[in-house]
Amino acid sequence: MFKLLLPFLMIFLLACQTNPAPKRPNILLIVADDLGYADLGCYGSEIQTPHLDQLAADGLMFTSFYAASTCSPSRAMLLTGVNAHRCGLGTMTGDWAPNQKGKRGYEGYLNRDVVSFPRYLQRAGYHTSMAGKWHLAGGPNRKEFWPVSRGFDRSFALMQGGAGHFYDKQPIVEAMREAIYFRDDEQVDDLPENFYSSTYYADRAIQYIEEAQKEGKPFFHYLSFTAPHWPLQVPDEDINLYKGKYEDGYQALAKRRMEKMKSLGLIPSQTPLPKLSPNVIPWEELTEEERRISSKRMELYAAMIDRMDREVGRVISRLKALGMYENTLIVFLADNGAEGNSIRGYRGTGTWIDTSFDNSLANLGRIDSYVELGAGWAYAASLPFRWYKAFSTEGGIRVPAMVHYPAAPFWKRGKTSEYASIKDLSATIMEVVDLQPARDTFEGRPIFPMEGKSMLGFLQGQDSMIHAKGQVEVWELFGRIGVKEGKWKAEWMEEPYGKVRWELYDLEEDLIQQHDLATTHPERLKRMIQHWEDYQGRNDVIYPSEPTAYASDSIWRAD
Repeated sequence: MFKLLLPFLMIFLLACQTNPAPKRPNILLIVADDLGYADLGCYGSEIQTPHLDQLAADGLMFTSFYAASTCSPSRAMLLTGVNAHRCGLGTMTGDWAPNQKGKRGYEGYLNRDVVSFPRYLQRAGYHTSMAGKWHLAGGPNRKEFWPVSRGFDRSFALMQGGAGHFYDKQPIVEAMREAIYFRDDEQVDDLPENFYSSTYYADRAIQYIEEAQKEGKPFFHYLSFTAPHWPLQVPDEDINLYKGKYEDGYQALAKRRMEKMKSLGLIPSQTPLPKLSPNVIPWEELTEEERRISSKRMELYAAMIDRMDREVGRVISRLKALGMYENTLIVFLADNGAEGNSIRGYRGTGTWIDTSFDNSLANLGRIDSYVELGAGWAYAASLPFRWYKAFSTEGGIRVPAMVHYPAAPFWKRGKTSEYASIKDLSATIMEVVDLQPARDTFEGRPIFPMEGKSMLGFLQGQDSMIHAKGQVEVWELFGRIGVKEGKWKAEWMEEPYGKVRWELYDLEEDLIQQHDLATTHPERLKRMIQHWEDYQGRNDVIYPSEPTAYASDSIWRAD
């Protein structure tokens, strides 16, 4: 009898050897802070970003990927798959209008109505970790909103929205007094003297990934850079990395980038160069001293992006050395558009900067300096779109993004213009690791279910689209509204940024949004406004009763 069964047993054993149970994929999620659409080499930039360019070349690069218009709403949506008005980030922490403060959905931290997807991974046996910016706790005193309580086994987290990039824990505004970091559940008193944000976060990423390997677990790591967020600072060895590169100004840079974007097939060849943002002084009208300082700021910004790319490369090299690269899904994106607003106009910050830092030309970029990018360079960083961070225009919410997974050779490669949302990433990762999110309750409390749609079917080539044709999406922050349905985009901004009325654009015919069609397509506009009103009612959106500090005229500043 055994002799008769032996051939079948041999076939069974051979099948087990040749078709082993697939390993659960590792996940590396990388987020850049205030990186413009045109700031990577693969998106048309002159900045050297070979490691991210290679990920895009070997993976799938998105040209119509959308986030929120500022960082904490984006990050809340990223980690939960739920819109920011439900997550608790209906507006940014500390920037409430009087009618918003204390209201549900406007807590200023990632509330308990939603579940972060790392919590599901953690429960499924993943080693979960993060390094870098958190910005979802509202304040440092409530442990239930720290990373350690939202699904992360290990974390080294900057709790606020930004900080200086060196060991001195320089705050981004005077009222914060100092940057606050937590390692797991303990506040960090002192940083090492060689601390530089991008490098240190990459160090922690490598450390946590190695811990996962030693424990025999798949890993999820959230590498949350604070580059290239102001203040613009780089290590001394990078200070002159782009010296002289931008002496001809932001208008000349815009022309070069537009031409490269056309040559890469990112935009139609007939796309005209967008006009300067109306708050930008033309380069030729600046004084010689103003040009020197302005071009230096752009040099520092470029060096920060260059350095971030090198740190990404170092993490990837370590994955390869550990034999983990092939089975790691890598996702990269920016959290919003480039920053063209001026922190100097935010609640008296300009006086603090002028009296507390050495912003002489020779010292810019070092530990005791504090400068920002400026609206002119943000214009060039946001091409071909208009406006930048904090606006629901294309320049504020359309961001660079890419996915890369060597273990899935049949996934789509190249570029895609398919619409995708930051909310889709949580659902995608959940399906990739074969987990189902809760729909109504989690750990005994009611929750809002994920709204994002998994992209896995599209990535695998089974679906021709991610979302149904004519997908409707709505954005609102600081009273600035964007509504997108297919090729149509309606926007509302108050003066001095907009016309104090709805504007309407056909993005297929007018990518740079120069031709307002509100008066010629009234029925279409009416439909778009109805989408906004439906969203507002469905999500309990509280339109601000007055401009908040971040959206006030005081941050409207010429370069």
